[in-house]
Amino acid sequence: MLAGSRMTEITLKGFPRSPIIEALIPAFLFLASLVYLVSRKSNSSGPPASGVPATQNLITGEFDTSNIRVTKILIHPIKSCRGISVQQARFTLEGFEYDRKWCIIDARDNSVVTARQFSKMVLIYPRIVLGSSLEPECLEVSFPESSGCEPFSVPLNPGEEEVRHLRRVGVSLWKKKDIDGYICESLSGPSPSTILSEYLERPVHLVFKGPRPRMCPPTGRFPKLDAPSYFQDAYPLLIMSEESVAAVQGQVREMVGSQGVGEEWTERELEIERFRPNIVIKGAGAPFVEDVITEMTITSERQFDDHEPPLVQLVCKCTRCTLPNVDTMTGVRDNAVPFKSLMKSRRGLDPAGASLPCLGCNGILAREGVMKVGDWVHVRQTGQV
Repeated sequence: MLAGSRMTEITLKGFPRSPIIEALIPAFLFLASLVYLVSRKSNSSGPPASGVPATQNLITGEFDTSNIRVTKILIHPIKSCRGISVQQARFTLEGFEYDRKWCIIDARDNSVVTARQFSKMVLIYPRIVLGSSLEPECLEVSFPESSGCEPFSVPLNPGEEEVRHLRRVGVSLWKKKDIDGYICESLSGPSPSTILSEYLERPVHLVFKGPRPRMCPPTGRFPKLDAPSYFQDAYPLLIMSEESVAAVQGQVREMVGSQGVGEEWTERELEIERFRPNIVIKGAGAPFVEDVITEMTITSERQFDDHEPPLVQLVCKCTRCTLPNVDTMTGVRDNAVPFKSLMKSRRGLDPAGASLPCLGCNGILAREGVMKVGDWVHVRQTGQV
């Protein structure tokens, strides 16, 4: 209060003293003290009363943004099926080439089915075959040997003549039937519909994305977002850092023996593939750097042109369901990991999904190009995604 009184005397120095001013001084001092106490409380280092974790308040000063590189590129040709790790990939505004360009739909209502419903979908293995002079390029799809299902192949880039003979359908994703698609036929042998229906024990079809653009939903930061996508949940890219997954892994270790986290997680590794990112980065020196990057450029050179427009904009955090609980190697869903760990430390970071945890951030692309493992990530702008 002494400091406040001294400040008031200095502030009032030079003004003629009057009874009115002298009468207002006590009230001014009271309000100044109240503001000071409220400020001290709101800036305290402890977590807010709402339970929002401290990671929401991360600032870029905690990260080394000059040493971030792409360590993995993952493409998931068929939505919810096994991903493919590649050393380089072409990309367009819709995302990486062939990423979620196919999906499996329920034959009864044309709604997309995912590993949220059928965890063994993660064991379906799509493989991109670029072809040669002897064999056409195709998407080859195989199954666990124990399933008894035979592999099949479908055209990778069907031409107009091939598409003309396929059945066109309206595909429903997140209860919106606004995506056009074509039911695939095999290059030879039984149809994909027959084989996939046998594997999933319900009538389904394999569908590839039609030509009509499917636009991404708006976000709080981008209410007029104008970006296309294929069969991704919402956005063309999902970006995640190795440090973030390591931090979640550490918390899982601490939770062993509680909330259903089994003893096996004392040594078991939480693989990043469970979270189905497209771009994995590393080098910030601390977890959750993706939370505070809003714009980035990714190039093969450590130095870059400041005048070049950013390549990627991160538009929102990725809210999480229990899909990452599914082991990508066995198809078995864990009762707790990693969802319960995420609920403990990463809930409430996205205003649009305040009851859900977040890990990784969704992004859109500004142009076409090629990305490689080892490329440098140049942070162009920071803020809260």
